Amino acid sequence: MNVRDRLGISDDTQRLITRLMQLTLVGLLFVGLDRGDTGIMVNASVGLLVSYLPAVLEREYDLPMDAGLTLWITSAVFLHAIGTVGLPGATGNFYNNVWWWDHMTHALSSSVVAATGYTVTRAIDRHSEAVYLPDRFMFVFILLFVLAFGVFWEVIEFAIAETAHALGTASVLTQYGLEDTLLDLVFDTIGGIIVAIWGTAHLTDLTGAITDRLDGRRSR
Repeated sequence: MNVRDRLGISDDTQRLITRLMQLTLVGLLFVGLDRGDTGIMVNASVGLLVSYLPAVLEREYDLPMDAGLTLWITSAVFLHAIGTVGLPGATGNFYNNVWWWDHMTHALSSSVVAATGYTVTRAIDRHSEAVYLPDRFMFVFILLFVLAFGVFWEVIEFAIAETAHALGTASVLTQYGLEDTLLDLVFDTIGGIIVAIWGTAHLTDLTGAITDRLDGRRSR
């Protein structure tokens, strides 16, 4: 069952929402240029590139990136980029002024990371006789994968923030302290749990396509 079946949202509507998000990201890029804000420019640019990644994977590698998966990925990068922009006349951005924004984006982004880890690992499991991952273990694997990536991301945030501070420039990513880091990991885990319980069914076609490509390489 996909997003369309659960929420009654047609594929065309999902594609339209994705296009509107991409147009907004283009707008955010110009907002960043107008304000001279490197953080907005970088996050909007990276978000825009990531939002087009599903189309590239589908075109170049024939992977079934349906409208729901594309909307899922685009929503994660879109909400993060929006979070770096403040309302006109306001001090700070949504990350600073909306207490739950950081938690929401971490949970959503980590769900995409969890989906990626699950899809690739399950495909390798099906492809290789040397690898066997029981279904019950996949739940644990998804959580461990998300937490490992979450820790890696926090280290990157810290390194970028410290480097920017040392150079006297604005940072494109911000660290708010140890308590914030721990909360980030908690919501990373929540995103992983959501995928482990409800998300894997939506990834069956994609997993099968990656497995077929791996099998095709082995048969050459």
